[in-house]
Amino acid sequence: MSAAKLKVLVLHGPNLNLLGVREPGVYGTMTLEGINKELTALAEELSLDLKILQSNSEGDLVDAIQGAMADCRGILINPAAYTHTSVAIRDAIAATALPAVEVHLSNVHAREAFRSHSYIAPVAVGQICGFGADSYLLGLRALAKRLGK
Repeated sequence: MSAAKLKVLVLHGPNLNLLGVREPGVYGTMTLEGINKELTALAEELSLDLKILQSNSEGDLVDAIQGAMADCRGILINPAAYTHTSVAIRDAIAATALPAVEVHLSNVHAREAFRSHSYIAPVAVGQICGFGADSYLLGLRALAKRLGK
């Protein structure tokens, strides 16, 4: 009998539903569906189950983070623009005490100055940015390793 798979919450923040058409020079041409397919395939390799949500609403993201306490062992999050503005998402991650990895498609530190500040980074176990869609895959691998997978 195989061991039960650990569940990881994957959160995509605002405007990520527009991937593939939104500023492809910055965010690439892969769609969110494409990223989710790649994540799901990697999760299978890593013996993880994914619970995936994209929302443009800060409250929905906070609710999902709080809900993760019931059945998830970690969080992979691209908070998108909320990275730089949301104390609520930061506090929700801190409250769960679940390991979270923050990911970004672009190198936020090489862009506008305001994008260098992350409210999420201080409560995350790590941050991966600048590798396009691979940032998600690298983040999931790092989280899996942190979870002992």
